[in-house]
Amino acid sequence: MTYAEATAKIDSRLLFGIKPGLKNITTLMHELGDPQDALKFVHVAGTNGKGTTCTLTASVLRESGYKVGFYTSPYVLDFRERFQVDGEMISEEELAEEVERIWPAIERMDARDEYITEFECITALAFDWFARKKCDIVVLEVGLGGITDATNVIKTPEAAAILSISFDHTAYLGDTLDKITREKAGIIKPQGRVALYPEQEPEVLEQIKETCREKGAELFIPDMEKVQVGEASIFGTDLTVDGLKLHTPFLGAHQVKNAATVLEVVRILRSQGWKITDEALAEGFRKAFIPARMEVVSQRPLCLLDGGHNPGCAQALRGALEQFVPQRKVAIMGIMADKDSRKFLEAVGPLFDKLITITPNWGRALPAEELAEVAGEFCPQVQPTETCGEAIAAAMKDMGRDDALIVCGSFYLASEIREQLKGKLENLRT
Repeated sequence: MTYAEATAKIDSRLLFGIKPGLKNITTLMHELGDPQDALKFVHVAGTNGKGTTCTLTASVLRESGYKVGFYTSPYVLDFRERFQVDGEMISEEELAEEVERIWPAIERMDARDEYITEFECITALAFDWFARKKCDIVVLEVGLGGITDATNVIKTPEAAAILSISFDHTAYLGDTLDKITREKAGIIKPQGRVALYPEQEPEVLEQIKETCREKGAELFIPDMEKVQVGEASIFGTDLTVDGLKLHTPFLGAHQVKNAATVLEVVRILRSQGWKITDEALAEGFRKAFIPARMEVVSQRPLCLLDGGHNPGCAQALRGALEQFVPQRKVAIMGIMADKDSRKFLEAVGPLFDKLITITPNWGRALPAEELAEVAGEFCPQVQPTETCGEAIAAAMKDMGRDDALIVCGSFYLASEIREQLKGKLENLRT
């Protein structure tokens, strides 16, 4: 089987959409010999901050000398980003081999009308690959929600983390914070240990505390009074926690809280016997990197690439721009049709002097013309375009080297435009 054939088989499972529930993934894992039971996990849920928290945690564990699996979504540049060991993506050959290994079990289930979705397929693939690679520990990012997410087929993890909870995927998770929190809190297992992002809404905090009481789980919440924030810039933030100096390449007040949550995860892991020195912790923080997450693609002109689509992401972007980007700002934005584009634009639209809209090359994308109609209510100059090349050309038309270009709205746009941006911006540096 070739890599192209393997990815085509995975894509074919999109036909079955999103079907929350653990029945089919449990059956599939049994068919494969339950490889997930041979692994240890850090399980991470939440509305915003999962990617940062997982990245920091995996980086710290790698620097501590452990063989670390990392399962994440969505990907930015390459589908294989979803499956990593020690920071390296699965090879095309290994991915094709894994699909060959798991596909007979999927076909057996198909024959019984027990259909496996795309996410269940790749989750099973990840567990099988991590087990065969003999990972010491896997940092496991929840796909959607928690209690009925395919990743929740695992037993009690070494540590769990629940990040900031707000409104997103309401069609699947519920239309109130209480309903959404119940879904996210579903990763809390009996006698587990859970790190919780600080400063949650009162109903969120109470729901998680109640779940911990019911499950006999121990809850760890960062004490933000112990976290001293030092110098902050567009390139990251310096922190001091209990005398330990740290630098996180991620910026914004929410990223300080994400980092504090990771420190609670480390505290839990240390209590479980994992050897993590302060030196490994500091180095792991320093080396962490996520493409298209407040990524500085160019310094002059400044170009920020930020994939994020929900209201929490919009507020985080707004805060970063207000604090660190005082100059004239031109934006390129594309967003998915099932996201609340109006709320996103309410937060960031007024900050832009010019906004270029584009339709990301993905089936659920909101047409550029429709996004431009909404954007016109918040930004003085709006222009819809059809391709990334057109969008970049329109943005650069009257940009100077001291202006800033902000590309935001969707990871799908980020993956499509990232490399083109790097090349085009060279023209403004001379």
